[in-house]
Amino acid sequence: MTDTSTLPPPTHGIAGWPFGTARGGLARPASLPDGRPWPRIRVITVTRHGTDPGGSVASVLRQEYPDVRHDLLPPGSGRAAVERMLADPTIDHLLWLGAGDLLAPGALTALALEAALTGAAAVAGLRVLYDDAVRALDAPAAMVEPGDGAFAGSAILWARDALSTHALLDADGALQAAAAWSALGEARRVIIGRPVLLHGLAVAPIPTGDLSIVSLTGTGTQGGAGVAQRRLADALALAGHRVTEVALSTRPEAAEWTDTFPQAEAAIAAAAPDLVLAGNLHGATRSLDIVGRLARRGPVGLVLHDLFPLTGRCCHPRDCGRALAGCDAACPTPDEYPQLASDRIASMHVRKRAVLAGPAGPWLLANSDWTLLRARELAPPGAIAERIRLAFPTAVFRPGDRAALRLRLGLPPGDVLILVSAVIVDGPDKGFSDLRAALQAVTRPGVGVVAIGRLDDPTKLGVPNLFAPGLIADEKTLAAWYGACDVHVTASRHETLGQTPIEAGLCGVPTLAYRVSGLTSSVIDGVSGRLVPVRPGALAEALTALVEDGDARARLGAFARITLESRHSPAAAALSLDAVFRRRGLRDATLRPTFAPAMLGHFPFAAALQKGAVGTVPAASPPLVRRLRRAKQMVLGRRMPLFVRRCLYLAGTLRRSAP
Repeated sequence: MTDTSTLPPPTHGIAGWPFGTARGGLARPASLPDGRPWPRIRVITVTRHGTDPGGSVASVLRQEYPDVRHDLLPPGSGRAAVERMLADPTIDHLLWLGAGDLLAPGALTALALEAALTGAAAVAGLRVLYDDAVRALDAPAAMVEPGDGAFAGSAILWARDALSTHALLDADGALQAAAAWSALGEARRVIIGRPVLLHGLAVAPIPTGDLSIVSLTGTGTQGGAGVAQRRLADALALAGHRVTEVALSTRPEAAEWTDTFPQAEAAIAAAAPDLVLAGNLHGATRSLDIVGRLARRGPVGLVLHDLFPLTGRCCHPRDCGRALAGCDAACPTPDEYPQLASDRIASMHVRKRAVLAGPAGPWLLANSDWTLLRARELAPPGAIAERIRLAFPTAVFRPGDRAALRLRLGLPPGDVLILVSAVIVDGPDKGFSDLRAALQAVTRPGVGVVAIGRLDDPTKLGVPNLFAPGLIADEKTLAAWYGACDVHVTASRHETLGQTPIEAGLCGVPTLAYRVSGLTSSVIDGVSGRLVPVRPGALAEALTALVEDGDARARLGAFARITLESRHSPAAAALSLDAVFRRRGLRDATLRPTFAPAMLGHFPFAAALQKGAVGTVPAASPPLVRRLRRAKQMVLGRRMPLFVRRCLYLAGTLRRSAP
């Protein structure tokens, strides 16, 4: 074994690695989520004359993976040894590591977990390219030519029984990776969005991101969907694309009556985009007319942060079947946001469907498996629907020292703290009554609740030991509150994905939720949290079990961090969009996706971490406004009658026309 303490410091820009301890990690659970042992891995390095494998050896040792062996094969004599490994049933996976290449922190754990969860025959990740500094990150192309040399320096975890014992090895025992990757087919291979390898460069890489993209929102990037849209734009910029952000309007009170946006449309035309990536438009308009006009000029991707594009009015049809049959004046909630006069709902639904069904209609980009199914169910025949992943700042939302975080935030050091988080905690689609019942069933001395978000009347929760910091617009501060808690719970039934379970999971905090909607993608049952059926008492029972089982919480939290970093990093999101671009002819399918060096800063072991965003949610309302809002809800609930909307529209118009 190599003594890593005697090796020189790295020059690749990753602080302390592979000769130091990675930041932001949690203890690896002793077994896989289903109780099976971690798979047995053989790492193979074919040594080369003049190349020192010491760093490679050290990087494998620093993985501290429970069942790994590293074989150094001399040139010219390795093929027979590898063929014996391919025939050995005691080996589960093999990974070829170039002499001089380094495994990134936690690479084997991340690759092995993804292989176990998906059953993939090959799992690859990002490659960090460096000389005297990090120059780029990249990932295998979706399609490659069998003789392509672009897989040199890749680290791919291969299932032993998926590799052929002939025609894939050279005389030294090295795998012809491009040929093996192509032979598997797309359904049997997975790319995770986190670094797994550090590869020294002889020549700087050529950037491959070359699209001009407009990220279009209704009124900007505040709030849940706005934040999600902004994070996608940031991920695309890190992939080398030229991204221009455009908002349709600054007049949300006019949305019900506005369908044209001359200034915004002129800004889009000036950008000459190859693609418009639109999302969360209903804050500025109740129609999709702008999408139809843009789609006639070029490709438009419409991100389904909610189901508004597929209905006559609402963002979530809930149990209403009218969206499938045709929304009309019988809509049960015309006065709920996004409001629309009843007599306009039928015609608006027809207009939306005409846009989606057009020969140049937008691509519907679904952020979860459930949303993809709903899109295909509700969209008109012929509409294109694709699956993508949302991006999250994985270096900001990361595990921290829980005791230190609690001390800093003034939270009790020894309590079990239950987290609830939403922009509007008691919003109509957040299952507030179920949430309150579950919390009241478990809170007692030693068990407290942290409620993040707008909650005009905290007493409505009816629980002792409540900590309500309100809306938090700084991602770094938000991550600290997440990381200080033990378990996150949501009673929502209507999420296209659910961002808070992913943010919490990245901080090492598992989520408890109903087994419904997009939550079945954001909460991986038994891995990043637990899902329960929608029935009275189910949430309270499961929450009680988690409150009482600290070991289960720790295990789920550790798996949550590993899995969600792999699946929802900015790189993972950019790769999912890149796959859509390739399928739709916007990108050459053989080009290797490449990222700017700053992408590395989204992973906690990097030397320079990316900073989180601020201003992600609206500022907290003054006490008077909160009291007025509570009074209005007592009289009208969350409804906004048409006459009130017209008065607000008129007031806004007069205010803007005043000198």
